[in-house]
Amino acid sequence: MKTTTKEDFRSHCAVNYGVEIFGDRWSLLIIRDIVFAGKKTYGAFLKSEEGIATNVLASRLAFLEMRGILSRAPSPDDGRKDFYTLTEKGLDLIPIVLSIVLWSARHDAKSYVRGQKEFIARISQHPVQVSEEVKALVRNGGCIFPDGNV
Repeated sequence: MKTTTKEDFRSHCAVNYGVEIFGDRWSLLIIRDIVFAGKKTYGAFLKSEEGIATNVLASRLAFLEMRGILSRAPSPDDGRKDFYTLTEKGLDLIPIVLSIVLWSARHDAKSYVRGQKEFIARISQHPVQVSEEVKALVRNGGCIFPDGNV
């Protein structure tokens, strides 16, 4: 009989592994907030328009940190706050997030990103290059839309 631990997955199918790590709505939205808006703190994530519950946010941040997607460090300005950043493993999700953005721009007539025609065109034409540029940007503390205009 196989014993299971909290670390076990339902299967090691490549799709299942990804879905179990980042496949829920909230995990992807946290990653989105870091990549697109430069959010780094619990309070900033809590202010996202989707309205995540405090207990869900705390749980997702802890889970993503435990799985090596996020790292957490005290804010240099205020030791009571933690900063969350993407690890290299988390940065590797950027091409997936950009693919979702591209898919949504094509299929959601009300998508905010439709207003970013140049950005969408670049993702479509040069997905690997744009992914690497965004990884470097986020790795260095930046984000795609620092003014919040998505």
